[in-house]
Amino acid sequence: MSPQDYVQQKAAASGSSFYYAFLFLPPERRAAITAFYAFCREVDDVVDEIKDPGVAATKLAWWQKEVMQAYAGQPSHPVMHALMPLAPTFGIESRHLMAVIEGCQMDLNQTRYLDFAGLTKYCHLVAGVVGEVAARIFGQTDEATTAYAHKLGLAFQMTNIIRDVGEDAMRGRIYLPLDEQQRFGVKANELIQRDYSDRFTALMKFQTERAHALYDEALDLLPAADRRAQKPGLMMASIYRTLLREIEASGFEVLHQRIALTPLRKLWLAWKMQALGRF
Repeated sequence: MSPQDYVQQKAAASGSSFYYAFLFLPPERRAAITAFYAFCREVDDVVDEIKDPGVAATKLAWWQKEVMQAYAGQPSHPVMHALMPLAPTFGIESRHLMAVIEGCQMDLNQTRYLDFAGLTKYCHLVAGVVGEVAARIFGQTDEATTAYAHKLGLAFQMTNIIRDVGEDAMRGRIYLPLDEQQRFGVKANELIQRDYSDRFTALMKFQTERAHALYDEALDLLPAADRRAQKPGLMMASIYRTLLREIEASGFEVLHQRIALTPLRKLWLAWKMQALGRF
């Protein structure tokens, strides 16, 4: 299997909403975002699939070394073989990849966040930096687009956190800020035991309102000059925001299930943004 085939399979197998936005890109940009996304999946899977924290930490340290070697001209992993020829063209720097790894390392060392400010630092590494790289690959021309990309990444990550509350709690991780849990009277054991309540619903409504506000803020930050180039990000925003509304419509029943959109619906939402330019 070639490195290109490897990253294509890695990206497609994830079933992520991101994959549907990639389909509409020109070949070189699609190859770059697919390789970068495959890298993100590789390091994220270390945290999600390796149960022993020590083994996971060793694997992430290996990825740090692999990034350094790849940028020194000696990649060994198929993902890095696919990514490195395209990295200079799209301004993908080693610091970007290292930041994503650092975010995954946080998942091994920290399972709670005291407040939203602390959570935002984590989101910057695992989502904001990813948004920054994606914006470059899509064809960023205005420096101000970077702020939009970071804000949109935060909106995506908050949507993921809302969707995965139950799944994450079962893994021992709770991303909802502790001070906000306390404000609404929701305890960690209630999330782990999948205990729904009016207090939980109120907490989730608060989180969802924040996520919607982040989407609005991100779109306001996108310079008009880059709106056409950044259509793939807008496709993802359409898909993710539709998912957020589905979660709301379910009454926030996210503790016992993972709410998702069908592949056909994701493709329709992506096409609508591509063809009609609207959500």
